[in-house]
Amino acid sequence: MRVISGSAKGRALKGVPGMGTRPTTDKVKEAIFSMIGPYFEGGMALDLFAGTGGLGIEALSRGMDRAIFIDMEPKSIEVIRANLKSTGLAEKAEVYRNDAVRAIKALEKRSVSFDLVFLDPPYRLKHGDELMQLMDERGLLNPQAIVVLEYESSYEYPESFGHFVCQRKAIYGETAVSIYVYDAENTSLQSHEEESHT
Repeated sequence: MRVISGSAKGRALKGVPGMGTRPTTDKVKEAIFSMIGPYFEGGMALDLFAGTGGLGIEALSRGMDRAIFIDMEPKSIEVIRANLKSTGLAEKAEVYRNDAVRAIKALEKRSVSFDLVFLDPPYRLKHGDELMQLMDERGLLNPQAIVVLEYESSYEYPESFGHFVCQRKAIYGETAVSIYVYDAENTSLQSHEEESHT
């Protein structure tokens, strides 16, 4: 694993010891960033099941201003910190050990909001859409924020729900990636249109 492009291009990333994490492969990572970037002019990123931190680090390398990394596993937290240090991006990052739901509630209290979110929960958990709805309810998403949801390709998430619309979906073997855009005005826009036609 390495940083593919940007300021930290080519830097190697440590993996998490053991088989508990399933890092996004370089091939899938490259595909994700060609869909959502490939480069950014600032903004705030959240890597919620960060594992090695590879996705958030790639986003920082490609121009995001800051990123927050969350993971439950102490070994992952150690590896994320080491990878941030080796890529020279530690000053742009915050790393916390927490579960996803508690982390979302904690971030709400800080009034933080994000332009880009990476959601790569363990494949046994099929609650990516619930976490996205929770982020919406808690005000964590900026208008037109992008959410990258990675999951098992045998599973299907809805094309759209709440204020989220899937713009791209790609499958790489057993991994699927859906790119959602957050449109806070989505439901109210439809009702305004209906009103204007009456």
